[in-house]
Amino acid sequence: MLRARDAMDRDFAWPLDVKSLAAVACVSESTFIRAFKASFGKTPHRYLQRRRIERAMYLLRTTDLSVTDVCMRCGFASLGTFSRTFSEIVGTSPSAFKSRDERADRVPSCFYRSWTRPSSFGEAAAVGPNLR
Repeated sequence: MLRARDAMDRDFAWPLDVKSLAAVACVSESTFIRAFKASFGKTPHRYLQRRRIERAMYLLRTTDLSVTDVCMRCGFASLGTFSRTFSEIVGTSPSAFKSRDERADRVPSCFYRSWTRPSSFGEAAAVGPNLR
């Protein structure tokens, strides 16, 4: 399972499917899904989505790339899917996150990263008191 998780962390921007990840873990597809969820608390699909969104948050925070460019660099094929998934996990749209991030210079970066990191899939992180 660790090999498959490492493959997802390393190759998040590439199209990954359960069959290839199960082959990396040397188990069948159904066993892989069950064992991955038992090991990491999320299905492989949700884990991969979260990794992609975390990378997107980093790119939106640190680069001048457009939301569309970030979407494509993080492995999403559709801007709509990216925006919906980003909003579900982070609690705000990618463009709102990018513009809100410009206010991050008022607080230490370690606090800001802690406040904006999603705590679990589908649950938006609380925003710090100085950022609203």
